[in-house]
Amino acid sequence: MPVNIEIKARCQDPEKAKEILLRLNAEYKGRDHQIDTYFNVASGRLKLREGNIENNLIYYHRDDQHGPKRSEVILYPSGDHPGLMKIMENVLGKKITVDKQRDIFFIENVKFHIDTVKGLGSFLEIEAIGEEGQEEKLNQQCEYYMSLLHLSKQDLLPNSYSDLLMNKE
Repeated sequence: MPVNIEIKARCQDPEKAKEILLRLNAEYKGRDHQIDTYFNVASGRLKLREGNIENNLIYYHRDDQHGPKRSEVILYPSGDHPGLMKIMENVLGKKITVDKQRDIFFIENVKFHIDTVKGLGSFLEIEAIGEEGQEEKLNQQCEYYMSLLHLSKQDLLPNSYSDLLMNKE
């Protein structure tokens, strides 16, 4: 099963982060306007992502903690199926919606998101993607890129954008 080790951090200077990634020869995939609709579930998180680059139904489970954390993710490519949103809302109920602009970069197996989230501000996410048993290597990759991108422990966030928005309400 695929495994992600990831961090989420406040980003004081998104343009500087982009410059650093490009200097590291990161592959830029583009800017995606994403609407993530979260649904009520008993455990983990379930969201429907609608974007111009990424469109997926995503279930994930991870502990809310500062620093690199393991995330178990199941992705289902949803394409552009407006009926899916209606089914999910009717069956599970909508929890909250997150509206963001996301710049997407890759360096080998590591995915970087530089996000501007409506109502919250700017953030940087690092996702080291691998397989079961590679957690130590993936943790090291997250720590390495945190250092290169000048992220401090104080910048790290333990939870998701949905949690931050709900706590703000």
